[in-house]
Amino acid sequence: MSSTEEKLKIVSLDVKDIRFPTSLQADGSDAMHTDPDYSCAYVTIKLHSGLEGDGLTFTCGRGTEIVVQAAKSMAPLVVGQIVTDIYKDFATFWRSLTSESQMRWIGPEKGAVHLATAAIINALWDLWGKLIKKPVWRLLADLDPEVLLSVIDFRYVTNCITKAEALELLKQGQVGKEERIKQLMETGYPCYTTQAGWLGYSDEKIRELAQKYLDMGYTVFKVKVGKNLQDDIKRCELLRSIIGYDRTLMVDANQVWEVQEAIDWMKELAPFKPLWIEEPTSPDDVLGHAEIAKALKPYGIGVATGEQCCNRVLFKQFLQAQALEFCQVDSARIGGVNEILSVYLMAKKMGVKVCPHAGGVGLCEMVQHLQMWDFVALSGTSEGRVVEFVDQQHEHFVNPCVIKNAHYMAPTAPGYNTTMKPESIAAYVYPDGSEWESMFAKGLFHDPRKDTGF
Repeated sequence: MSSTEEKLKIVSLDVKDIRFPTSLQADGSDAMHTDPDYSCAYVTIKLHSGLEGDGLTFTCGRGTEIVVQAAKSMAPLVVGQIVTDIYKDFATFWRSLTSESQMRWIGPEKGAVHLATAAIINALWDLWGKLIKKPVWRLLADLDPEVLLSVIDFRYVTNCITKAEALELLKQGQVGKEERIKQLMETGYPCYTTQAGWLGYSDEKIRELAQKYLDMGYTVFKVKVGKNLQDDIKRCELLRSIIGYDRTLMVDANQVWEVQEAIDWMKELAPFKPLWIEEPTSPDDVLGHAEIAKALKPYGIGVATGEQCCNRVLFKQFLQAQALEFCQVDSARIGGVNEILSVYLMAKKMGVKVCPHAGGVGLCEMVQHLQMWDFVALSGTSEGRVVEFVDQQHEHFVNPCVIKNAHYMAPTAPGYNTTMKPESIAAYVYPDGSEWESMFAKGLFHDPRKDTGF
């Protein structure tokens, strides 16, 4: 092994359970997730040279320890590799994680093991960006189309899009790319806010936050629904009274309804002119979503889903069944950047807009890169597209996302914006962080270290 290869050898993969007590203020609350503590399994991959890449996958508190253990179980597949060899044939490496002959059984390509895969893959992309001193969106945009395709595992989706079709789309995306990069650097990419719409917020808080974000230049708002119809009507009335009808409103049920219930409920909310209903039923119910989409089309309401689609195969089926109008990829739900790229390509071919989910720990930081790459090198437009923004936990990152005039500004720091501040890790690592020690002492949360067994 040469000295250069030795420096590029992966010598460790560390995983931490990082949690924030967002349930105390009802931040992030919706009809399904009533008391989330925004959290993440946080992976750090270290090279022999000392350079580190950081990646994460978002969780809601309890259960993060399971994802952490899954990532630790995959570490032997990563440690000892020469990182540049991974990048030369990234699709093959990705498949080695998702198709490990025994671990695959507890997925396959879904659940905790796939969330762990996302954290590891995201860390490798952060490391790649740092190695070549580029933000990930620019790394992706600068890759030759053939090289970009080499990071994607097309298994199971070739009946929707072939490599040849994907290559043609990427070649078309090269036209006008430099002009779009210039535009992106100047104005950024449009976003919407969910911050004023959490289900656990009082009317007073919703009113205050809606006005705050309206004054900040936001024109697109999302509100949580699904627990009580009359409350939803009042909440939509409240939002419309503040933002008016010349701005955009979306609603999000977070999977709580039956199919017919979703149709009936949304007919009652139709007077408020929502652009979309998000996750109206089970995230795995392709045909249910298709039925809802068909029933609501005459009302001008689209269906949006994807934040809990477990892999590219499920996205393929949603797209083929015309079960969604807005494709909501999540940067940490499926297997990291590599798999997400295949979803963007399928959506492009099928003519479906991608409007990514974000908001949880680090999701805004990551997803901005994906959508900016799409704008620059694939779709070539931001028309009809918008990225979610939730103003939480950004202060814990070394290079947090930057919002100006309701636009994500293009990141310039190398990597994937996923490196957390050491002091934040020390404070919120679970259960031994200083902030958790304090909350346990105050009786705000149960201390799991006192459990003696089942």
